Formats: sequence, structure tokens, C-alpha cells
Amino acid sequence: MNTKQAAASRPSLGRWLASNVFTTDHRAVGILYLVLVGVAVTIGVMLSLVMRIHLAWPGFTVPGRGVIKPEDYLALVTMHGTLMIFFVLTIGPQNAFPSLILPAQIGARRMAFPALNAAGFWLSAVALVVLLLAFVVPMGAPISGWTSYPPLSAIAAAGPGQGLGMDCWLVSLAIFALGQIVSAVNTLASILDTRVHGLTLGRMPLTVWSWLVSSILVLLAFSVLLAALILLFCDRHLATSFFVPLGDAVNGTITRHGDGSPLLWLHLFWFFGHPEVYIAILPGMGLASSLFANFSRRPVVGYKLMAAMTVAIGLLGFLVWGHHMFVSGMNPYAGTAFGLTTMAIAIPSTIEVLSWLGTLWAGSKRKGGLILQTPMLFALGFLSFFIAGGLTGPILAQPALDVYLHNTFFVVAHFHLIMAMAGAFSLFAGIYYWFPLLTGRLLNETLGRLHFWFTVIGAYGTFLPMHLQGLAGKPRHYSDFTGLASNLLPNFLPSERGVTYSALLLVFSQSFFLWNLLHSTLRGRLAEQNPWKATTLEWQPQSTLEMVDHGPYEYRNRASANESEDDFIPQWADGIDQE
Repeated sequence: MNTKQAAASRPSLGRWLASNVFTTDHRAVGILYLVLVGVAVTIGVMLSLVMRIHLAWPGFTVPGRGVIKPEDYLALVTMHGTLMIFFVLTIGPQNAFPSLILPAQIGARRMAFPALNAAGFWLSAVALVVLLLAFVVPMGAPISGWTSYPPLSAIAAAGPGQGLGMDCWLVSLAIFALGQIVSAVNTLASILDTRVHGLTLGRMPLTVWSWLVSSILVLLAFSVLLAALILLFCDRHLATSFFVPLGDAVNGTITRHGDGSPLLWLHLFWFFGHPEVYIAILPGMGLASSLFANFSRRPVVGYKLMAAMTVAIGLLGFLVWGHHMFVSGMNPYAGTAFGLTTMAIAIPSTIEVLSWLGTLWAGSKRKGGLILQTPMLFALGFLSFFIAGGLTGPILAQPALDVYLHNTFFVVAHFHLIMAMAGAFSLFAGIYYWFPLLTGRLLNETLGRLHFWFTVIGAYGTFLPMHLQGLAGKPRHYSDFTGLASNLLPNFLPSERGVTYSALLLVFSQSFFLWNLLHSTLRGRLAEQNPWKATTLEWQPQSTLEMVDHGPYEYRNRASANESEDDFIPQWADGIDQE
């Protein structure tokens, strides 16, 4: 069957979901993951818009809810952060894309454990349902933030939402952690055991390297998170005191059991929490490397060094968790050590950025220059946000500076640029790039460019001003700055309204993407077998492959002086042994 026939014979999304909902086919599971991400991101964005409108117009009345109270605002913060960090920025790059692409990219027919792959999805889906139940249970959604620091999170009487809603949060993330662990086992086994003959570690695409390292991070980090969640649940219901100190007064209630430490939760949670940043961002870094090489028509500069730096980032990611605790009473010597390791992790990240810039520079010198199609634009956007957000990381790594900036909007701005926006742009880049592989059609270029530029403008307009707000002392988690806070802090309302207008533009920009996705799936231009002239194995025309004998980024045939776009050697063809 040719490409046109295949595209014409594809069922509608509704029929596809009905026939594949309990499948173990890796691509069907990958699409289900993307649907789950779509549900989570839609709810998460709606919650963030309610927060932004409330901050800009504190007296705004939400239909059916009235004016947002402080506890309502904290519930919005908690649920927005949990949805976006776990169910969007973790599932998208770490579960959906590997399920869709990994087997084809390593020359395998399927994931190592198809049933385990499907089980990972269903655990994630159940976790999402349990989390959303927190909105409708008595006392409502939890208010302790996505970090859920005890002792407030450990005692149901601490406030609204800290009862059954907090239990929903704990159970949801425990189920989610189990799903991530089984998915990581499957991904690791697939990479290490099912690669086609000849595809050595030194010949794997950098996307596969990033999935390999991030899967190891998932196994270690989510295991610790799961243990911490169980301990916190025991504190709430079994009268243990892992995190509850003796004699602590919470909402008029004196705790009379045990002698626990809230700082233990901080250590356990952030031992998971900082590797989580790299779980979300490493797949984007690997994808950016591949796209820069593809659309520059040049090999990745320092491929083996890039693979080594991916491993180094993963290792160092477990040594920096204490920089989240500089204001917790940490020993100054420990603070200095964590500050140094935090600055050290900037070294491999900088090396990766220099490699990307070198690849782009080499591509700009070729005849025709860089190929600026939509996947490349979003990869460049990823690079932009990675640099812009990363530059503020060393600032927050200094204990003396972090004492002032901690828990201000400066941290919110840093976090959203380096993780949320960079992560989102890597997801968009992957969707635009691999869409022809999954549907046989191309996404519309004009709509894609409109989507890119409006999203870039909206993102920077939303998050850059937050740096200035943080420097001016604006604390996060405050629902209203018009009361007593207005006597202590500058008037933030003008800047809040500017940020909110940019946030509305950012959300509106996604309408270009949604329409493009819907229209192109049904009536998009039919794609060639390898529309991007890529070299990695997922684009190979044949269904079977016996052996690979060279690396993934052979974009120049060294036996020829020809500089045309077609001058490349795909991994499924006979080529030059680079080792």
C-alpha cells in the first residue's frame, strides 16, 4: 500500500480510540498517551488562566464560584502545578514519544514488554482520574502546592482541601509513580535488548541516549517519591510521625505523637524533584540535537561528547537537590556544596548548547543555509528558552542571592522558561516532525509558523516580566496584593495585567495548532516516505532491517564534493563506519 492509500484508509479518531483502547501496540499506546497529555494540559491551562485573571482583577467573579478566596487560589496553584509537571511535562516526552518512535528508531518491531507499556498508560490514566476527583470531594482540592510540604500536608485539620482532597493527591501520585517505574523498565529494556544488529551505543541517535538516561532517572527518582508519599500517607492516617514534629500547633491542634521532621520530606521530595526537571527536559535536548543536524544538513558537532554530557547531566542531577532548601536552616557549608554542584551542572549543559550552536553555524555556511521549516523553528524556540531560563539558574544557585529571591516570582519565571516553555516547545517540535510518520500527512506550514511566532511572543511576554516582579519582592502563592500587601510591596497590578494579556495571547496561539492538527489529520497534504530527508531509522522505507554499520547523523557523503540536500547516508543504507 502506498502513502496515499495508507492515509486515505486511516480511521477517524473516534473509531481508532474505540478499537485500540485496550491495545498493546506501541504506537497506539503512544497516541493514547498524547490524548492523556491533551486532557491534562487543557485543564491545567484553564486553571492557570483563572489564576492570572484573579491576580490582574482580584474582584473578578468566577461563574458558579464567586470571588476567588485565598484557599481557592492555593488549590488552583496546587492542581495546575501537579497536572503540568507530572501529566504533561513527564508523560509527553518520557512516555508518549518513546512509545511512538523508540522501537522504529532502534530498528525493533515493538517495545520489549508491550503489556507493561500498556500498563504504564493505564496507571497514568487512573492517576489522572484520582487527581481530578479532588475537585469534587468534600473540602475540595488540596492547597499545599505541588510540593505539599508537611506538617500542613500531614494534618487534615490544617485547612480546606487538606482532608480527602489531599488523600486524592497522594494516591494519585503514588499510582503515577508506579506507572512511571514500569514504563521506565520497559524503555530501558527496549533500548538495551532490542536494538538492531550493529546499532551500538556509539551509533544510537541522541534522542535514544536521552530516553536511556531519563529512564534511569525515573527509576531512581520516582522510587524515592513513592516511598515519601507512602510515609506521608502513614503520617496522615496511621499516627506515625515521619514528618510531624512533637508539639507542633496546626490550626489550633497540638500534635502529640512522635518526633518527626518536616525537613525529611524536603530532602526526599527534592531528591526526586530536581531529577524530575531533567526527566522532562533531556528528551527535548536529544530531539533538538537531531533536528538541528537534520535541518542544518550537517552532523552533530561532537556527537560522542554530547552523549557523554547527557550522562553527566543525569548524574549531576542527583547531587543538587539541596539548592531548593537554602532557606530551610541548612548548614552553610552544605549550602556551599550544593551551590557548587548546581553551578557544575551548568558545564555539561553549556557544552550541549555550544554543540548546537556549532551545528547551526556549520549549517548556515552550506549552500541554501538552514532549512527553517516548522519543526526546526520549534527546536530553535526550545534552544532560546533553554538559554534564557538557564541563565538565571546560576543566580539561584548562590545561597546569598537565593535567600532574597526564594519563593518569589523570579523562581516562577526561571522554572517556567527552562522547564515549561522549553519542554512545551520540544513537544511541539516532535509533533510537527513525526506527524507525517504517524498519519502519512504533513501539518500545514503557514499555520505552523503562525503558531510558532504567536507562542514565542506570548511566552516571553508572560514570563520575562516575572523576573522583574521577583526582583521587586513579589512573593508567589499570594492570592491578592490589594490589601495589607499593598502597603508593603509595590503596585503590581499594571504588570500583572500586562502578563495576563500575554498569557491570553499564549493560550490563543494554540488555536492555530489545534486547527492545524485537526485539519491536517483529515485533509493535510500527503507526505513522502521521508519528507525531511532524515537519516535515523524511523524513516526507513523497508519493514525489516538486518544491520546498521554507521552513525545516525551522516549528512555529508565524504566520498563526494556534492553539497546538495540529497547528499546524506541514512542509517538503513550502507555507509561509512564512524567507529
